[in-house]
Amino acid sequence: MRLSRCLQVMLGMLLVHGLLFAGLGLAQTPAPPPQQPPKIACGPDHAILYKRAVGLLDKGEKKLAAKYTAEAKAMLKESNSLFTILLKECGPQQKDRTLTPQEEQQETMNKKLAADEMAQAERLEKSAAEKLKKSEQLQASQPEVSLKFAREAKAESEQGQVRSIKAGIYSLRNQQMIFRFLAK
Repeated sequence: MRLSRCLQVMLGMLLVHGLLFAGLGLAQTPAPPPQQPPKIACGPDHAILYKRAVGLLDKGEKKLAAKYTAEAKAMLKESNSLFTILLKECGPQQKDRTLTPQEEQQETMNKKLAADEMAQAERLEKSAAEKLKKSEQLQASQPEVSLKFAREAKAESEQGQVRSIKAGIYSLRNQQMIFRFLAK
């Protein structure tokens, strides 16, 4: 049972890292090579995808605030998939659009918040792993102390997961801002 919990946490961390890197890479994407396949024009279908992605992001954030972590994570994963489609199909148009100074400031702030949340999540996960190890070592000799460490490890692991999801939200908010032109 503990192994599966660790695997869940690791998968969550990998998802959030993927979200972070996808969000961080948007503004730093190099110019397309001269001989590129024809551009796909972004149309009403892409606007629908954008609105669905933003809706899922908003619902996921609300679910996280209501402490429905698994539901929030699933909604953010689907939102990320939709933004990935938009990046692939509307990337050329997105690259032609320059961000306003206010949007650039917001993008920078979101990146910093995402990095801070991710650092806290990693710190909590490391601490939880250490406490879980202590719990296992003390299980036979001091069961009460072992149980205390196990509870603390679980609480820190859950806090780490919440922080990882928050980092993903900040990253996806950047994608929302970058593709806002589709909503108009």
